[in-house]
Amino acid sequence: MSSSSTKLSLIQPSMLDQDESINIWFTFKNEHHYFPESRINGLNLGFNTLDSEAAVTQNRSLLLSELNLDSEWVAYADQVHSNRVQVVSEGGTYSSTDGLVTTLPGLTLAIQVADCAAVLIWDPINYVIGAFHAGWRGTVSDIVPRGIALMLQQGAKREQLRAFISPCISLQNFEVGPEVAEQFPDKYVDWDSYTKPHVNLKGFLHTQLVDEGLNEESIEIHPACTIENAQKFYSYRREGERSGRMMGIIQISR
Repeated sequence: MSSSSTKLSLIQPSMLDQDESINIWFTFKNEHHYFPESRINGLNLGFNTLDSEAAVTQNRSLLLSELNLDSEWVAYADQVHSNRVQVVSEGGTYSSTDGLVTTLPGLTLAIQVADCAAVLIWDPINYVIGAFHAGWRGTVSDIVPRGIALMLQQGAKREQLRAFISPCISLQNFEVGPEVAEQFPDKYVDWDSYTKPHVNLKGFLHTQLVDEGLNEESIEIHPACTIENAQKFYSYRREGERSGRMMGIIQISR
C-alpha cells in the first residue's frame, strides 16, 4: 500500500501494480488542507455533514482535479446503510443506494465513509468494477455478496475478482450492543474481553469475500483503524457530527 505523490495524501492498493487497467484511491483526512468556508478541518468530502455545500464542492473539485478525473463522470451513492446495489452508466448521485457497479471505462465510482468500510472490487480482465459502503447494517444484510452477484451478471468472473477493504473501525474500538452483536457470526464477536461486545468488521468482510470465491491473495485489507488515528482519518464514533467523510474511488481506465 502506498501514498500518492500528489499534494493530497491518498492510499492506493499495492495489488494495482499488476492491474494497469484499474485506478483506485482512498483519501486520508488531509488535515493540512484548509478551505475558509469549511466548518470541518481537512478534506471533507461528504455533503451529509456540518460543512457548507460550497466547502464540500470545493474539496471534491480539488480531489478530482489532482486525480485528473472528470467531475461529470463520477457516480456517487447517496448512502442509507442499506444493501441496495445498482448498475450505473453515467455520473451523478444515486439515491438510497449503498453499492455501485459499472462496466463503463472512465466512469468513476465513489463511496463515502467515516468508520464504515469502503469495499472496492474489480475484475481487471473482464472490466467490471464495484464500490460498496459496508457498515455493520450493510455487512450483515450482505451488501458485498449482493454486489458481487451483480458484478457477475455484468460479466465478471469469480476467479478474476480482486478486492480492497479500506481503513475502517477495528475490533478493539467497535463496541456494540448485544442486539447488534447477535447479527454477526460468533467468530467475529468478542463477547469476553470488554464490558460490551466488540465486532470484527474487517474479519467478517474478508470471510464474505472468500465465501464468494475470491482467493486470499486477491484480497487486500488496509490495517488502519479510523478511530485510532485522528490525524489521518475521520471517525464518526470519535468526532460525532464534527466528523467529515473520506472517500473510496474506483475507475476502469479509459
